[in-house]
Amino acid sequence: MTLNEAAFRIVEQASADADRLQIVLQTTAGVRVVDCGVKATGGIAAGIEMARAAMAGLGRVWIEAVGAHGGSYASEWPGCEWPIVAVESDQPLAACLAAQYAGWKVSTKNYFAMASGPIRAAIGREDLFDDIGLRERPPVAVGLLETAKLPPADVCEQLAADAGVAPGALALLVARTASTAGTLQVIARSLETALHKLHDLHFDLTRIRRGSGRAPLAPVPDDDLVAIGRTNDAILYGGHVVLEVTGDDSSLLDIGPRMVSRASADYGAPFCRLFAQAGHDFYALDPALFAPALVDLVNIDTGRRHRFGGLAPEIVRMSFTASGTDRSDSAGV
Repeated sequence: MTLNEAAFRIVEQASADADRLQIVLQTTAGVRVVDCGVKATGGIAAGIEMARAAMAGLGRVWIEAVGAHGGSYASEWPGCEWPIVAVESDQPLAACLAAQYAGWKVSTKNYFAMASGPIRAAIGREDLFDDIGLRERPPVAVGLLETAKLPPADVCEQLAADAGVAPGALALLVARTASTAGTLQVIARSLETALHKLHDLHFDLTRIRRGSGRAPLAPVPDDDLVAIGRTNDAILYGGHVVLEVTGDDSSLLDIGPRMVSRASADYGAPFCRLFAQAGHDFYALDPALFAPALVDLVNIDTGRRHRFGGLAPEIVRMSFTASGTDRSDSAGV
């Protein structure tokens, strides 16, 4: 089964459970558009389904309620005030880099969205796929759009054409960042962020056997810019990733300090402030910033565990409680 076929099954199951998930289905230019958090209420359960579809069903996503999370995350941040978005995968390369990564944007004269999901493997235009392979020609396709507007007909038609599928074989899951589902599915990218950082650092990704990640679920504001800041801060200052890898330890000791957010010269300021200084252009920011706060590299060949970076609860707290009216559906876990 292709990544897109696996994700399409998740979409079909979610569509059949639309009332419980508080999502709204519609058809635009023949394409199935699933509103998970633009006009629809969405919620925690919808966000989990979005994240599962983004990972093509190759990962598990769940919420650890306040006070319920333990292990090394709790030891690093005792008394964390927010629920934790937890994710894990035994096939992280396919789940995170071939599918989940928000590696491109959809931009037309009247529409903009950050795009992710296994549709990327069907389109296959990103240079990333030259390195990891995993391009595919599936009979169906699934994409996620992070945007405040539902996609118009011309965007739906173009995405279907780009993916090489009929409009009726394309499903798009859509949520604004300032929604519960949208916030959750972005924060569920903690593991993906670590893998993408390793790819940027030219690490041999075939050494990675398994991965997991945790990051706090941000309260949902009414403003998308505030939500973008909070979701980034959740990972950059509150994200903890554990990767099980093979091979030698010396290479892990070399790369570890460079794969955490504190390796960036911009580290230490809330993302909203940095984003404003960059003119709200992601590509104007220091690429080294986009990394988890804390990473454990566990060498399954030698049995050694190496820890790099550290959580910064005070910055997360500042971000999560900064100006921006929180919505009542933010994180009721």
